[in-house]
Amino acid sequence: MTVRIRMKKFGRRHRPFYRICAMDARSPRDGRVLEELGSYDPLVPDVDARAVLNGERIKYWLGVGAVPSEKVNVLIKKYGFRGTHLAQQQVVLDRLAQRRRRPEPLEVEREGEPAEVENFAAEPAVETPPPEAADESASEEA
Repeated sequence: MTVRIRMKKFGRRHRPFYRICAMDARSPRDGRVLEELGSYDPLVPDVDARAVLNGERIKYWLGVGAVPSEKVNVLIKKYGFRGTHLAQQQVVLDRLAQRRRRPEPLEVEREGEPAEVENFAAEPAVETPPPEAADESASEEA
């Protein structure tokens, strides 16, 4: 059995997404997969974050004799187990992880009321005239 490492296409029209897979050479492009080795999203704005590969498994399949396609070979050279762009990729992925991190929730005091409610109670209330008084003053001016 001849094994090839190819890109399997997903997504929709004008929005492609690819999984990099080890497949039998006789299977069609989107056919049965032996193992998924990573992904490639060509529409990600940061170029170094487009491909995410499992270098250990790619090394294994290349050692067994799998043959990568031309485009996958380029991605392996850049982002594989000894890729030329691994450092840049790690910096970009860390930066993207920082953006996705959610803020910590506010801590609330458990004794009595929450701290936010106490702050509102401590502020002086603004007095507004009752609605009848506002109507009387408007009629006197007229």
